[in-house]
Amino acid sequence: MNVRDSDAVAAMLIAAGHQQAVNENDADLIIVNSCSVRGKAEDKAIGKLGILCSAKHKRPGRKVGLMGCMAQRLGTDIFQKIPLLDFSVGTRRCGAITNLVKRVETGETNIFEISSPEATPDVPDSHNETGHSAFVTILLGCNRRCAYCIVPDVRGPEFNRPASEIIAEIKTLTRHGIREVTLLGQSVFRYGDMDKVWNENDPVSPGGFTEPFSRLLEAVAAIPGIKRIRFTSGHPTGCTDELVRAMSSLPQVCHHLHLPVQSGSDRILKAMRRGYTRAGYLDAIQRLRIAMPDFAITSDVIVGFPGESVDDFEETRSLMEIAGFDNTFIFKYSPRPGTPAAEMNDDVCDDEKRRRNQVLLADQDKLGQLNNEALIGSIQEVLVDGPSLRNAERWAGRTPGNKIAVFTPTDSLKPGTLAKVRIIKAAPQTLYGELI
Repeated sequence: MNVRDSDAVAAMLIAAGHQQAVNENDADLIIVNSCSVRGKAEDKAIGKLGILCSAKHKRPGRKVGLMGCMAQRLGTDIFQKIPLLDFSVGTRRCGAITNLVKRVETGETNIFEISSPEATPDVPDSHNETGHSAFVTILLGCNRRCAYCIVPDVRGPEFNRPASEIIAEIKTLTRHGIREVTLLGQSVFRYGDMDKVWNENDPVSPGGFTEPFSRLLEAVAAIPGIKRIRFTSGHPTGCTDELVRAMSSLPQVCHHLHLPVQSGSDRILKAMRRGYTRAGYLDAIQRLRIAMPDFAITSDVIVGFPGESVDDFEETRSLMEIAGFDNTFIFKYSPRPGTPAAEMNDDVCDDEKRRRNQVLLADQDKLGQLNNEALIGSIQEVLVDGPSLRNAERWAGRTPGNKIAVFTPTDSLKPGTLAKVRIIKAAPQTLYGELI
């Protein structure tokens, strides 16, 4: 989501006459886009801002700004932490940055702009992508109020974009060569729950879909030029039978879902206010895999949540094994100010959090290795990205299951190509193959 916001701001600044710098040393304007999901993310942002602002004398006239969740959470207190910061703008106000930069250029400083929960958010449709994939926001904010999560406070309540706006944005992207879109929402299956995103003038769903998100998937799949559709993030309660039918029947929709579980213990899930049980989560992924045997599931897990016992942790380990995740992002619990969990006794020590984190990482490596080894000998359709980050002589792309595949290219191969790759070797997070 922050990548998408950064891309939109870059596109708006370029449209206003700015040029994008090659690196920060060449820049006259630097904006740090911040995250507040974990304390470590805020610490990194504050550290980076401090370095940038203290080095202003090396490039007279340089302006430094802050945007995003940390700006929203800290408000004007950010100027106490970073006195030389020129401006700070909260979430849902991306569209204001161009004007803020103009004000800073006239000599103003310490400018702050925040959004109120009641205000209609800015949802820029500007894009700076030059490749073949793009992020498209369909829903902002979150109403779920999980006990540990600060997102509803910094991103605000749910706001659904009209389907017509989303479809128009994607049609424009296809005219610029985009072949794959990822639909973004904090809880993407909630799309349309609070607002009327389809109106009576919109065409009837050819597939008979009645749920707003499934209907949106169908409409995006019908746009000429779109070869792949992804979306994130999901929630287990949104895995309806109609969603499963949409994913299995629309060829453009990738057979992959990022479905955060956070814990395998019913007791901890209840304390987290996640709104589902262990059995409910496993039922959701079972229905997806029955409909699509090749379906890939990735997830998020928090270790060391207040009150998490060794038995609770072992339940998370067993759920991961049963679920057979293709990848898991594992985080040590970090209290966020103002959340219900911050008032709980953070009784799992740092050393134990670190131990549990390492255990789950090792478990996931084994799961990833087994899942990927099962693909050796298969032929995968790979959307080619270009040279591999680790070896420019080899290229990389992603399978429909969102697995990275590395291979030796041909002279005629171009990024954005859908290529057939036979898998010959596997690592926990990477597939290796040869072009057919």
